[in-house]
This record gives sequence, C-alpha cells and structure tokens, in this order.
Amino acid sequence: MKTKTQPYPGTQSVLRAMSLLKAFDDERREWGLADLAREVGLNKTTTFRLLTALESEGMVAKRPSTDTYILGPEIVALGGRALRNNDLRTLVKPELEQMATASGETATLEILSGEDHVLIIDEVIGTHLVGSSQSLGTRWPIVATSTGIAMLAYLPEAHVETVLQRPLPTPTPKSIKDPAILRQAIAAVRPRGYSVVEEWLEVGLNVVGAPLFNHDGQVIAAISLGGPATRFTTERVPEMGEIVKETAVRISAKLGNK
Repeated sequence: MKTKTQPYPGTQSVLRAMSLLKAFDDERREWGLADLAREVGLNKTTTFRLLTALESEGMVAKRPSTDTYILGPEIVALGGRALRNNDLRTLVKPELEQMATASGETATLEILSGEDHVLIIDEVIGTHLVGSSQSLGTRWPIVATSTGIAMLAYLPEAHVETVLQRPLPTPTPKSIKDPAILRQAIAAVRPRGYSVVEEWLEVGLNVVGAPLFNHDGQVIAAISLGGPATRFTTERVPEMGEIVKETAVRISAKLGNK
C-alpha cells in the first residue's frame, strides 16, 4: 500500500503542485516566486514551471504590479462545488438557520483543518443589525475558537497534547497562553455540553460552541453561536450555550448518534 511518503510513480508533480496551493492561507494570501519556492522546499525553476501550469488552469493568478501570485478563480469555483456537495453542510444548514433566528446571533458549522485549526464550512448571519460575520472558508486556530475547544474535548488525548505543546497563538490580549487554563476550558465542555470563548479570537467577540458526533460516536465537527460582547454578555452565555447544545444533540441524532 502506498503512503504519502511513497507516492505512485508519476504523481510527484501533482503532489508538488498541491503543496504550492496549500501554501496559500489566511496568514499568507500572496507569494513571490522565491519565497514560495523556499516555503515548499523546491527550486525556483520547478516552482515557476508548476505555477505556470496552475495559472493556465486558473488555479493561481499573477499580479503584474507586484509580480506575486494569489489563488485563482478556478479554486473559488472548486471550493464552491465542494461546499455544495458536502452532505454534512446540507444536513446542518436548516439547524443553523433556526439557531440564528432563535438567538439573533451568527451561527457557524466548522470542521478540523489539520491538527490545530478549524475551518468554517457554513454560516448563517444573525438577525441583529450589528452582528458577527465569521467568514465562510476561513481557518482559525483551534485553541482560540469555541468550536475548536468543543472538539478538543472529544479528540484523543494525544491530539490534545500535540496541540498544547506547540506555541499557542494569541490573536487578542485575552487569548489563553497557559496550557493549564486551556485544559480546564477543554475539561469543562463535557459536563456543561458546550464551550465558551470570550474574546479569545477577536476583541469584542464572544462565542459558544458544541460538538457534533457521527454514528460511531466520533466527533466530526462543531457548531457555534457568536456575537458582540456588548450584547452577547457573560450573563447571556448560559442561554446561548443551551441553544447550541440542544441543536448539536439534534444534529448528532440525525447523523446516527444515539
């Protein structure tokens, strides 16, 4: 059986092209040739050749003014088709809409992206004029998000250890820097049924999250409700937490979890 370190003959160029595409993320949306080559460990000639092929298919685009590369329109189209074909997203959408309507706050569906990030694959903006937009398709640090903390509570201990032993991102002054405090937040999820993140990811943003389970009892995603701290106050957290917890239980039941 082949592994990622033993690709089938002839697939090396494909894997290299994929590594180039994966280098574009929310922290680095634009790359120059030399920097990108260095990032993925390829020489400039090979990187240029692959980028030229990707550009011809619309997967990347070149900015003439800066001589740098960004993701192209075909990636957006592929991402859109992937989202539309996502069965989990289809199942959860009505529940997100119901949560957003009941609470007035923004509801999201998020999945793991690698070991230490979450990815927003769907969102429904709340009904309040001043609200929270989490940005569909955005990746966030797992330890700074309510969905991430909710999923960590049910992921293997080895996964949690790996995450907590790495440098912890601190997007805001209130982000948690102490692994011991993060452990407490993770441990609180199971008895309470939801996680609470107050201004860890963005100043003025409070969010609660709850995990989703499949028929095997494995955590596969999480949902959240979030809004401005001026309205989504600490006193209001239990009310919002119950909404997200009850919704997560319903969704998990639809996924076959009893």
